[in-house]
Amino acid sequence: MTRKQTTLTVITKDGKLLLGKKKRGYAEGVWNGYGGKVEKGETPEQSMVRELVEESALTSRRHEKVAYIEFANDIDDYITECHIYMVLDYEGEPLETEEMYPKWFEIDRLPFSEMWPDDQHWLPLVLQGKKVKGHFVIKNHKVIEQFELSEVDSF
Repeated sequence: MTRKQTTLTVITKDGKLLLGKKKRGYAEGVWNGYGGKVEKGETPEQSMVRELVEESALTSRRHEKVAYIEFANDIDDYITECHIYMVLDYEGEPLETEEMYPKWFEIDRLPFSEMWPDDQHWLPLVLQGKKVKGHFVIKNHKVIEQFELSEVDSF
């Protein structure tokens, strides 16, 4: 089975988490962090920086990798390798783009029912300052059939 690399960002400020609502594509209507596919010749970190600018108009000044999660599902014929970064300092204000509509959410009131089903498992750990490695098996992009998560010291 082939593998595809993707990235995702976690951005917090004053007890809030920045999410973007997808405006098109298969994830349309889902609240998510900013990110996307790693392009040929890019590292995951370079991809994260590029995707953040493209989808939110924010530029990361400082970030760190906080999670690595593999996703397998019954629809795709590949495993998605997701590199997740916490943006610790950024420049600019989040803007609506062709792909995403930005909104800040109170960390204790995240819209998990409108997010990917795996987010409720790994995201709270990352928001607590933990680094996480995991694997999810998902049916139809919606139902978690099994998962494993573990804390790691570093990446």
